[in-house]
Amino acid sequence: MKLPLILAATLALTSVASADVRLPNFFSNHMVLQQQISNTIWGWAEPGEKVTVTASWGAEENTTTNDKGQWRVYLETPEHGTGHSLTIQGNNTIELNDVAIGEVWLCAGQSNMGWSVGNSFEAEGEANVDLPDFRIFKSSREHWHEPLEQSRDRLSTWKTCTPESALETSAVSYYFGKKLHEELGVPIGIIQQAFAGTPIEGWMPWEIQKDDPRAVAHKEGYKENAERMIARGDTEAKGLATFEEELAAYNALIDSGETMKNSVRQLSPPIITKPATLGHQYPGHQFNAMIYPVRPYGIRGMIWYQGERNAKNAPQAEHYRNQLATLIGYYRKSWHELSNGAVSDTFPFQFTQLPSWNPEQTEPVEGIEASWAVSREAMRLATQDIPNTGMAVTIDTGNPIDLHPKNKKPIGIRHAYHALAHTYGMDMVGDGPQYTGHTVHEQSLVLSFDSVGSGLMTAKEGPIDSFAIAGEDQVWHWANARIEGDTIVVSSPEVEKPVAVRYAWAMNPSQRNLIYNKEGLPASPFRTDDWPLYEPDAELIEVNKPAKPEGHVSQDWERPAMTQ
Repeated sequence: MKLPLILAATLALTSVASADVRLPNFFSNHMVLQQQISNTIWGWAEPGEKVTVTASWGAEENTTTNDKGQWRVYLETPEHGTGHSLTIQGNNTIELNDVAIGEVWLCAGQSNMGWSVGNSFEAEGEANVDLPDFRIFKSSREHWHEPLEQSRDRLSTWKTCTPESALETSAVSYYFGKKLHEELGVPIGIIQQAFAGTPIEGWMPWEIQKDDPRAVAHKEGYKENAERMIARGDTEAKGLATFEEELAAYNALIDSGETMKNSVRQLSPPIITKPATLGHQYPGHQFNAMIYPVRPYGIRGMIWYQGERNAKNAPQAEHYRNQLATLIGYYRKSWHELSNGAVSDTFPFQFTQLPSWNPEQTEPVEGIEASWAVSREAMRLATQDIPNTGMAVTIDTGNPIDLHPKNKKPIGIRHAYHALAHTYGMDMVGDGPQYTGHTVHEQSLVLSFDSVGSGLMTAKEGPIDSFAIAGEDQVWHWANARIEGDTIVVSSPEVEKPVAVRYAWAMNPSQRNLIYNKEGLPASPFRTDDWPLYEPDAELIEVNKPAKPEGHVSQDWERPAMTQ
């Protein structure tokens, strides 16, 4: 069978170029290397070619490419600094300049991780930012049905933090990295890998989830969807042929010097949407194109903002606890092994708890329809299951209508607080109050917390109206609650013998009087009971997507100031 002309031409160009030493595009000028580890540097050249990597700080490593033209070295870095350079010597020479050494974090997830500073509240505050030692690598959205050795995005590169690069960066990643840079006083690099509308199944290789019944059902659903598409003529062959044509057109534009799709959008490689077996929600496809190619770049840790796509109903949301453990375990193990042990197999991993969405809470406890409440509990429990993990609580952010709220700055700052306290050992409060247990005292439940900082407080003046209480009948009532030192005492005249409490258990509890520590960090929603959250045979209730009223304008919410 003859290859399509475009694909054949592409392979021919690759063959010609393979004689030269090449690097993935995240090895570039302005890059940040993780300090004080053996950083993995890799690329391609002619099979059997000798490659030498020399660093301005005195480190040097030599290797020879394998029969596929692949090479890899492990280069020791000193403590943080700037003004460094790297020289990669083979049959040709590559010089990388303005290399910084500091702290590197990978930031991945779906659309709310990708939501930019420029589309968020407080963007005007970055109009004059100039932080040359805070650096950003932002990759285009890509997915693929097989692992990719390198991204097809030819324009992604490391950028120093300027007003222009700040505005296009993920707001959560940006405010996280900026806070780390300001507090630690070292170069910070963030690698942004985000893709809208993607499930957690897409961010893991299939082989590690193939025994998960829910993942299997997810995959089968997309296979069935693909069969319907194929019956309409949207075959895999057609999808791949269209992709190759669009990829050739993209490469031709880049080769001619073009960089912009229009006045505001940069050119990006094409993506396949049909059939579903080649699409962006199929298991493994984000991992193949956005994680596989960046491993094992030296990182300190990772922040993760994904979960909306896996909280469409309560059973799916509850299962997310298990899927997080699978994903984190695999990322840590594979990064550690591929980096020759340089990246820790327990590297810090933080995730973003889902914010508030849908109409404001009016019932003491929302039921099976409140799948995001179930998701928040799954994430809270995951921090207890998995060592060295943390969570940014976000129920005081969000929007009742918009799935993409604009109040992202508090989320990034809260991720930074956790890292500064727990990863870097700084003397600060890293989290909001965390429920640790309770005791029964007469007709009350006394709730205990840690991470109370300077003390517990409420979001605003007035009664605490965010707790529900129940007896053995499992009927929930609004509770009376009061702060007593580092505890909260909860009761109700309607519950003579209380046995369980839930806090902020709703899709959108944002306007209740919520609990914080005096450092301005909120408590996570929680429950003291272990009652089933849904009946196994009950009809599934999918989360409601509110209609957007004409003239809807997003507005931020009042919340206590973060004081650190």
